[in-house]
Amino acid sequence: MSLFHVMSVSASGLAAQRARAQSIVENLANSETTRTSEGGPYRRKDVIFAPEAQVSPFSSFFQRELSASQTGVGVAGIVEDLREPVMRYQPGHPDADEQGYVAYPNINPAEEMVDLMGASRGYQANVAALSAVKDMVAKSIDLLR
Repeated sequence: MSLFHVMSVSASGLAAQRARAQSIVENLANSETTRTSEGGPYRRKDVIFAPEAQVSPFSSFFQRELSASQTGVGVAGIVEDLREPVMRYQPGHPDADEQGYVAYPNINPAEEMVDLMGASRGYQANVAALSAVKDMVAKSIDLLR
């Protein structure tokens, strides 16, 4: 595996974790949204990761010769949580039904924060891998001088 492949795999991980963090932040921002344009409360969103072939433009010749492909990660899709909304008794709320209950998104802020910390740590791990590769390339250049 070339250093450029490691860079492209880490870059795919960075992009995937960024998408995950954006989704989590959107969930937190809409945790009290009772009305959306689709109707009903906001639905929590989850990012689905899937393996994705990584192509490095710098090493395409070596890939052809060795017939090796590198796998990174990509966002396969974003799915809505299908759990039922949380019903709260608030008869004065504009979105209350005839019994006085309001449907709120089924979002647990503590769970979302734990997911956000996981996304942040995944992002940091990919940054550390990229930094290590950058240092290896710099040391290799120094050796060739």
